[in-house]
Order: sequence, then C-alpha cells, then structure tokens
Amino acid sequence: QVQLVESGGGLVQPGGSLRLSCAASETIFSVAEMCWYRQAPGKQRELVASITNSGSTNYADSVKGRFTISRDNAKNAVDLQMTSLKPDDTATYWCNAERYWRAGIVFGPFWGQGTQVIVSS
Repeated sequence: QVQLVESGGGLVQPGGSLRLSCAASETIFSVAEMCWYRQAPGKQRELVASITNSGSTNYADSVKGRFTISRDNAKNAVDLQMTSLKPDDTATYWCNAERYWRAGIVFGPFWGQGTQVIVSS
C-alpha cells in the first residue's frame, strides 16, 4: 500500500512556479515530521525542506526565499510551493515522513513514489 502520494510535477519555464502536494494517511500526518527531498541526474539526493508537527521549517540554502513548505491539515497533505524556478531545480522530488514512535514501536520512514519537475525553455 502506497502511504504517501505526490502530485503537481511537470514542465515549467525558468522563473515559473509549481506547487507540489503530498497526501498522507491521517495517522502519519498527525505525528510525523514531513520532508521533501530531490535528486537530479548525476547528483546526490538532497533534503529540500522539512516541517515539524509544531510548524517549524528548514530549507536548503539553494531554495531559501523561493520555496515554501506548509501543512494542509484539512487534507492531511504537505505542500511545496516553488517559485522563481531555475534549471538547477530540475529533479525528481519525493515526499518523506520521518520515523516516529507509538506505544514504544518505531514506524517509518515512509516515501512516496516521486514526481518529476523539469525547468527548461
């Protein structure tokens, strides 16, 4: 069973915007720290942004001021709003739920299937 589902990827011109969304199960969304990762061809996977249950966020230096991660509590989803996109942002993007504990048992991490973002003229 796929527990995280990403959507919103596609082709966009430099300077454009895209909004990625990650739909999670209610259980995972309620307790886990959520993250977005990406990996471009020939590069290592990198952490793009993260958000805790309390709303604390962190961003990679390469996307600060351009990307915004947020929680949509009504939809059990985590979004990544991407603006001022650059060709270097081209990558496959994955949603991730960090490990969490319930009743002394460790769950996760959980990963989505990925969605592709291409920034090109």
